[in-house]
Amino acid sequence: MKPLFVDAVGIAAGGLPDWAAAATVLRGEAPYAYADLPAHAPALLPANERRRATATVRLAFRAAEDAIATSRFGAHQLATVFSSSEADTPVMHRIGSALATPQRLVSPTDFHNSVHNAAAGYWSIAAGCRAPSISLSAWDAGFAVGLLEAAALAEIDGHDVLLVAYDIPAPEPLHQKRPLSCSFGVAMVLTPNPGYGHRIDLHLLDAQASESRMQDPALEALRVGNPAARALPLLQLLAQRRAGAVTLPGSGHSRLRISVAPA
Repeated sequence: MKPLFVDAVGIAAGGLPDWAAAATVLRGEAPYAYADLPAHAPALLPANERRRATATVRLAFRAAEDAIATSRFGAHQLATVFSSSEADTPVMHRIGSALATPQRLVSPTDFHNSVHNAAAGYWSIAAGCRAPSISLSAWDAGFAVGLLEAAALAEIDGHDVLLVAYDIPAPEPLHQKRPLSCSFGVAMVLTPNPGYGHRIDLHLLDAQASESRMQDPALEALRVGNPAARALPLLQLLAQRRAGAVTLPGSGHSRLRISVAPA
């Protein structure tokens, strides 16, 4: 595949509230310490839509808005790829619980938010964006598969792309079947055009290739605690502004090798 160029990065996670803070930690200039994310009111959303937005949507927006804040592209210009392993599990839990009662009364707002592309829909409204939008799910490979989808949009159609990967822990009893330890959202503005920051090249490998890990035990626990956090080894290379390569879990029997060359 042709190379991509990383114009901007955003993040939203406990202890890593934005890219500026995360980059400091990933460069080893400050220790990682978990801290709950404060509540986020998406700045781009109109008031009515903001009231309907769930915690999952707000997490996706927090990461995306962080990336857009330093991007040379406007939000309305970018095609989008939204990737979430589980989407809005609190909504699914509430709908399932409601359907198990004699009244079977489902909240209209929960029904509105129950589709997998809810975050993408909110974003297109907020950004006034009519560019292509894709929402996907790929278990623990969501970030890597989302990156491949963004690369395809860039290579085949020439789009500049906003990639957002995000997941939050599910409530019980869903959490027993899919335990995530934390919330994590990451966003990247990607372009096929040189001159916009780090160059990344993507290569598919077979499943025998070793997955990249974080040396810091706390960051490694964060990485394995959420599908979107599998991006952390790549984010570390970008924060350190150095050349290198990382291997992330891919879909099926594959791994994704990402080579990075600093601007």
